[in-house]
Amino acid sequence: MNISQAVSVRIVDLCRERNITINKLCTISGVTQSTVNDIVNHRARNIGIVTIKKLCDGLDITITDFFDTDYFKGLEQEIY
Repeated sequence: MNISQAVSVRIVDLCRERNITINKLCTISGVTQSTVNDIVNHRARNIGIVTIKKLCDGLDITITDFFDTDYFKGLEQEIY
């Protein structure tokens, strides 16, 4: 799993945990539907930390909470 995939899976998991749709997350976080769709459908390779922070705010969690999961432990360095 790469970082983009890990972010995607984490967002989907958090929405499921909170019983909200991706569309609802977009509304409460102020991130466009197309941006979040690109993230969750693995079309976004470089997801900005500002975008992740907005999504975290919408989910009422900290960035630390977002990244504190096994998805992000042991990721390989990505070289493009």
